[in-house]
Amino acid sequence: MRWDALFDDLETQLAASERLDLDAEIAERTRSESAAVELADRLRGSLGLLIVVELASGSTFHGSLSHAGSQALVLDEPTHQVLVPYASAVRYLGLSRLAVPEPSRVRQRLGLASALRGLARDRTGLAVLISGGSTGERTLHGVIDRVGRDYLDLAVTGEGEDRRAANVRQLATIPFAALAALRSARAPGYGA
Repeated sequence: MRWDALFDDLETQLAASERLDLDAEIAERTRSESAAVELADRLRGSLGLLIVVELASGSTFHGSLSHAGSQALVLDEPTHQVLVPYASAVRYLGLSRLAVPEPSRVRQRLGLASALRGLARDRTGLAVLISGGSTGERTLHGVIDRVGRDYLDLAVTGEGEDRRAANVRQLATIPFAALAALRSARAPGYGA
């Protein structure tokens, strides 16, 4: 009888030890997998959700996440779309815990410059928020004329003015590092 109890006890201890080892292995794999997840993957897992993005410059945007690229996201507000470079955000609220990797190698290579070139090609009127460090945030209105590797040239106009030679007040060259966000009007019927 005593031998049966001893073997039952040893078997229980071995099973408990194996369970602890398995739990430890699962926890370690979870930590390893979490360490490999990029912010863009978490954002892609939150597409369609209403989120809040807080910028280092102090601005906050609320909207439906409609795009998460390799270097920037797009939020849909009721009357505007906002392009936010990841580098200008300091906090996100409302993200899902789901992470979705980008399946397209081409899309992985498309960065902020690609999105800005599309806005320049379409001659989209924008409000460009520039973070000024200790001077705070500044907003310029206009149309992107040219996009370089790490900067853009903005033909500055009055708010709501078309880009015509007579309306251009100055040509501002803005480094990407200074971009806090870009806001454009949504096309009529967009999202309806």
